[in-house]
Amino acid sequence: MTDTRVPILMYHAVATDPNEPTRALSVTPEAFARQMEVIGDLGLTPVTTADLAGRWRSGRPLPPRPVLVTFDDGYEGVHRHALPVLTKLGFPATLFVSTGWIKGAHDTGGALDHMLDWDQVRELAGSGVEIGGHSHSHPQLDQLDDDALRFELTRCRDIVAGELGDLPVSFAYPYGYSSRRVREEVRRTGYAQALAVGNDLARRAQGPYALRRVTVRRSTGIEEFERLVEGRAITRTFVRDRTLTKGYAMVRRARQVRRKATRTRV
Repeated sequence: MTDTRVPILMYHAVATDPNEPTRALSVTPEAFARQMEVIGDLGLTPVTTADLAGRWRSGRPLPPRPVLVTFDDGYEGVHRHALPVLTKLGFPATLFVSTGWIKGAHDTGGALDHMLDWDQVRELAGSGVEIGGHSHSHPQLDQLDDDALRFELTRCRDIVAGELGDLPVSFAYPYGYSSRRVREEVRRTGYAQALAVGNDLARRAQGPYALRRVTVRRSTGIEEFERLVEGRAITRTFVRDRTLTKGYAMVRRARQVRRKATRTRV
């Protein structure tokens, strides 16, 4: 089987006037609509995270020129602006919700902008959007101890299951950060696949718990977007992002070593 490379697009807010914390990783409604038209014009086939991973797991063939449209966190604009476009074009997508940020009984505060409520999440689910987990309070999971990590994953899973009636099978790591320990706990919690960031195309060889995505942000022009979905010039486009990610990964590993040493001394 050839190792097909698949663009998994990572969106956050879709908003005309986002606040400052979400602005850089937001797109305007007009830009989102144009980007989805490009996907259709190029003859790409949108699939959900569960569909892609399931096909790779079972060996079933992929559809022609697959692409994934994914959203993180659960911003209200996904329902207001993105859903009508997806519905018009007949595109499936995946939304990863941080359950403590969704408006309603489980809201713990801390959300960065206007968020969905559970009725809107249910409407998205009923319209062909897969709902996945994104933790409960959106922490850096690789910096948590075992008990806190387990709580973030199981609390998110149980709330989604309680609100929608089905267990979520896909997960996205907040900030894209994970580790072998985090990935193992995600698997034990019952998620069948998980997405990182990495700003690279996804491949079967990455394994079901470390599939990479490419970031779509407010500064992504239409020509750059076309290159992303066609898998062209990915390394050149994200060279700065990758350098920063590698540097910060070293900092996080050093923090983990210090915490382990402190616990050992205690």
